Amino acid sequence: MANIELRTMGNEDWGEVAALIYDSTNAWYVAHGRPPVFTGAPNSLTLFCAVYEQLDPGCCVVAEDRQAGRLAGSCFYHPRSTHVSLGIMNVHPDCFGQGVGSRLLRYVTDVADRENKPMRLVSSALNLDSYSLYNRAGFVPCLIYQDMVMQVPEGGIEQRVPASGRVRQATQHDLAGMGKLEWELNHIRREDDLRHFVENPDGIWHVSVIEGPAGGLDGFLVSVAHPALHALGPGVMRTEADAAALVLAELNHHRGHQPVWLVPADCPQLVQQMYAWGGEEL
Repeated sequence: MANIELRTMGNEDWGEVAALIYDSTNAWYVAHGRPPVFTGAPNSLTLFCAVYEQLDPGCCVVAEDRQAGRLAGSCFYHPRSTHVSLGIMNVHPDCFGQGVGSRLLRYVTDVADRENKPMRLVSSALNLDSYSLYNRAGFVPCLIYQDMVMQVPEGGIEQRVPASGRVRQATQHDLAGMGKLEWELNHIRREDDLRHFVENPDGIWHVSVIEGPAGGLDGFLVSVAHPALHALGPGVMRTEADAAALVLAELNHHRGHQPVWLVPADCPQLVQQMYAWGGEEL
């Protein structure tokens, strides 16, 4: 690993980072008997660079293999007032098992240590390699999620759930309530992220909120629609019924596409509802 140098991603790296995410992710899925996740042009994945640079300028570390003259890995991270969040991390397929991921992770945990903040991450339960990496670094699982994917019909999902009547599109007037709810339920703050999603400067985000029967908000859910990625999340909800209504609303904003999302495994009724609509394990 003597030839590996860690540095901050520059604008000139975007294309290579996008290709790295594309190749690394697809190689892992194919090696484990699954179809590739990304099927469009690799350059479309500059979406990750563009969005994360808007939210957190200078918060992507890359591992450059100086001898090979290419990037061996990359990792986005997100400092917040309450925590540091570990974003998407990838290692080039030719460098799997060589310690690149460990060095990238250590870089970000050092950031959290210097700021004296806890770290958070969401990782697919499918990837036991990543689980081992995080476990060795001291991360402790708090919640298990079911990875879901669904081909949404062109006409949408023509169903309603009991709480559907309380769902509507978010506005800027909801931002304070969204932040308050996330603090209450998850004990984190990321108001700037929520504002970005609601204001939607790039035209790729949609946010639904669900109003409480007695006023206020009982949940919200964000989704992104882009040639590189159709996905639901992040979001928080008080109940499984609230979650079902929000997921249904956001799925119908991806008609004709195949979004991915996560469902807490300890919410069996919600998981079964997702299957009933046509969701499948990723």
